Amino acid sequence: MSINRVNITGNLTRDPELRATQSGSQVLSFGVAVNDRRRNPQTGEWEDYPNYVDCTMFGTRAEAVGRYISKGSKVAIEGKLRYSSWERDGQRRSKLEVIVDDIEFMNARPASSPSASPAAGGGEPQYTAPEAPALEIADEDIPF
Repeated sequence: MSINRVNITGNLTRDPELRATQSGSQVLSFGVAVNDRRRNPQTGEWEDYPNYVDCTMFGTRAEAVGRYISKGSKVAIEGKLRYSSWERDGQRRSKLEVIVDDIEFMNARPASSPSASPAAGGGEPQYTAPEAPALEIADEDIPF
């Protein structure tokens, strides 16, 4: 048995690119930078080393997601790895990418952003999650 699942969290390295296949299916492509934290052998200090991951999303959700993310957006992605290879100009090329099954937006657009203002002609109204009420829990309330 083999498992092909990937979970990454990082920031978009470029604005997403939306295109359509010949059959009309939507394809969204974007890159995500994921930091790998390692100790520098010369200084002994911890440093972040970026890994750049190409991501692709298909279907009707791809178009909707493309409206909400842009370069610098922080996202959490769940998906699977796909290896592709092709030949261009006589040279063999290949890449490993993440096919996105689920995406979570980790930061909201700033309210001052022109694209977030419905009056500016773009964006959706901002949603602010209500705060959870503070609960008082006594030791007697815990069932174990």
